[in-house]
Amino acid sequence: MLLEGLGAGFIGMDSSITPTRFAGFKLVQTTDFFYPVTDDPYVHGMITCANVLSDLYAMGVSTCDNMLMLLTLPRDMPDADRHRSARLVMDGFHEAARRAGTKVTGGQTVRGPWFMSGGVASAVVQDSELPALDDARAGDVLVLTKPLGTQVAINVNTWLSDEAKFGRIAHILTRDQAKAAFATATLSMVRLNQTAARLMVKYGARAATDVTGFGIVGHARTLAGNQRRQVDLRITALPVIQGMDKVDAVVSYRLSQGLSAETSGGLLIALPPETAAAFMDELQAIDGWPAFVVGRVEEGDGGASLANPEWITCAWRAESA
Repeated sequence: MLLEGLGAGFIGMDSSITPTRFAGFKLVQTTDFFYPVTDDPYVHGMITCANVLSDLYAMGVSTCDNMLMLLTLPRDMPDADRHRSARLVMDGFHEAARRAGTKVTGGQTVRGPWFMSGGVASAVVQDSELPALDDARAGDVLVLTKPLGTQVAINVNTWLSDEAKFGRIAHILTRDQAKAAFATATLSMVRLNQTAARLMVKYGARAATDVTGFGIVGHARTLAGNQRRQVDLRITALPVIQGMDKVDAVVSYRLSQGLSAETSGGLLIALPPETAAAFMDELQAIDGWPAFVVGRVEEGDGGASLANPEWITCAWRAESA
């Protein structure tokens, strides 16, 4: 998460914002990379692209002009496997970029000790296209556009090949249910936050960020601390992929504390109370996934908190990515 001043009253949190030599235009740019979260290289490429783009979307920038791809391939992987994996990851990345209406024009591939993938996303926008997202006010509604629990679901999926580890949660989930939870997490991670970015501008969002490595509370704290008013963000609900709250109670990833890492997570948005419902309804109508009211903005001192949250269960989904 990167802090960059744009001018009076605006702070860009999730992307770098650079003045161009053309008056009235800014370059909005971000980069990210991470380790594999699935054993399907093509799907992982799609997730990587969606995750990179989310930093633009969190700024209310719904159009990306160009992407670059970054890829590190393990030195000790057999040549045939390395070449095939690289091709599939690239193909998945390109497909997600195509769905986002952008293109991949270059990048860099290197060898290293581990498999890693990432990219760069860039957009040139007029000043008037960048919403002021440091304006959260007491009474605003906090909306999250994707369920939580991807880290838990990813790890549950890896436990399927380890009897001892899966045995710790076998009384909670069957193997088929664990697979269903991971499939739902995969569909969520592949899904772009592009529609949410466009609609949050339409419905007058006052603050936004994407929920990734620091969990919903971690990102809420950063968001609250970067508002022009002294406000607190109160998280009162945790929407989670079905069963992941129960797994977290046995093997804690701090999901119940709102600190479990997410990959390609949703946007956390502060909306005026009079537009929040319309935002959620239109997002579901277009994307086919629900958004969730997860809290409120209150007067405070620039912090975020979570106390006795309501668990919201999100049913497993079986659509193809």
